[in-house]
Amino acid sequence: MGRRPRNDLLAGLTVAVVALPLALGFGISSGLGAASGLATAVVAGSLAALFGGSALQVSGTSGAMTVVLMPIVGTHGPAGVLTVGLLAGLLLVALALARAGRYMALVPAPVVAGFTVGIACVIGLQQFPHAFGVRPDDSDQVPVIAWHAVADFLAAPHWWAVGVTLAVAAALLVGGRIRPAVPFSLLAVAAATVVAELAALPLTRIGHLPPGLPAPSLGFFDLGAIPALLGPAVAVAALAALESLLSAGVADGMSGRHRHDPDRELFGQGVANLITPLFGGMAGTGAIVRTAVNVRSGAHSRLAALSHALILGGIVYLAAGLVSRIPLAALAGVLLATAVRMVEIGAVRAMIRSTPGDGAVLVLTAVATLMLDTVLAVLLGLVVAGALALRAIARNVRFDQEPLRHDLQPQHTEDEHALLAEHIVTYRLDGPLFFAAAHRFLLELSEVTDVSVVVLRMRRVTTIDASGALVLGDAIQRLERRGIEVYVSGIPDGHHQPLEALGVIARLDRAGRVFATTDEAIAAARERLHTTGVVPRLVS
Repeated sequence: MGRRPRNDLLAGLTVAVVALPLALGFGISSGLGAASGLATAVVAGSLAALFGGSALQVSGTSGAMTVVLMPIVGTHGPAGVLTVGLLAGLLLVALALARAGRYMALVPAPVVAGFTVGIACVIGLQQFPHAFGVRPDDSDQVPVIAWHAVADFLAAPHWWAVGVTLAVAAALLVGGRIRPAVPFSLLAVAAATVVAELAALPLTRIGHLPPGLPAPSLGFFDLGAIPALLGPAVAVAALAALESLLSAGVADGMSGRHRHDPDRELFGQGVANLITPLFGGMAGTGAIVRTAVNVRSGAHSRLAALSHALILGGIVYLAAGLVSRIPLAALAGVLLATAVRMVEIGAVRAMIRSTPGDGAVLVLTAVATLMLDTVLAVLLGLVVAGALALRAIARNVRFDQEPLRHDLQPQHTEDEHALLAEHIVTYRLDGPLFFAAAHRFLLELSEVTDVSVVVLRMRRVTTIDASGALVLGDAIQRLERRGIEVYVSGIPDGHHQPLEALGVIARLDRAGRVFATTDEAIAAARERLHTTGVVPRLVS
């Protein structure tokens, strides 16, 4: 932290300016209120900066987290949400100790892109009540809330809230494109607040904020509801892990000089979520927008994220009265612009065009995020992406017949080689012999007819699972019931275990039909045919 403190402090100030309206807006959107959003930004932001695994990550409230927390508020109240945050912190620490961070890199890009698109839609739709100046509906379905907001506005239109929301959103989108370094979010919110106060506009304000953070207390929690809250806690922990590690990865790519520790990042987020609810804050996570601002502002160490949290803490203690006068419509404009900027249209369009499967996974994840549940949407995207990947791998498995090489019988005549070629056929297996491709292999091998010996070349088999081993054994038995002997060659090291455990090659091995090379297998088959008289020995 002591190498470039001036750069880090300036970056922290810039991030704090951007984070203030986001913390207020996400706190209100979650149902816990603006004070809870600020508490999360201060406490979680500082603890995650100190204990996390990324030097550039900025943590706090996030749009995705508010989407998960909003229905919990409706079902269990604020105490239930704070209890969920505490439980999620314990789960994140357990994931860190289990070194589960490395597995987050396996999430496919279309799932991440679809999740981001879905979250952006949810955040945008959440702002409709404040943007139209109407009372939010009690439903926990965001599309339903947005629909009722539009209906209520059309029944009794009043345009001040709409005008403020659109003006603030336009200032962020247009100004941010022209002058990215200028904190248009804070400037636009401040201007909207001043105009609303001077003109006495009929707009709903944030309202009373306590002058400072509440003293840490266990009285915030509903410990008796823990059994009912375990499911939501798992969802919150999964989302916090996913979003934090994705954000840390974005920071690594933008900086080009840092590399985060995923397990330590999970630990830092776990500590932050354990402590933040004691101060009335909601579950927090790494925030991609603020992290990106931090990197672009020249941050070099954890001091930037830590100073951002301390600056917000100063605002909580010194300017709570001013913050309470901010119109909710202005915060709605900030969050609408944030939702728009979350989606990289070019990247999404390119991913949809890349392959039909990638496009389907992206769209499915986005729609499920909007209509169902965020964690369920990610799981659904992972399942579909995994199924498509297995299907593609299974299609690439090759099972090809090869001609009998003449140079293996140099001491015999052309006539004998021709006779051997009529009775010996070799097949080469390429790729994984696993459950998704095993049955196609069985069908193709079962079609072999009019030969005496089949030699299976397995040198290029990349993996064998239990399904593949069982199907291989079934195919061998089917051939032998038709009087065709099977020889196996070139089983790669490491693939013997499933074959031996399931008894697939034990009988062949005892009969002397398992060889290290194809040449040895063909030579043994040729000698067998000569011995049994199937192919007479011809002398040149």
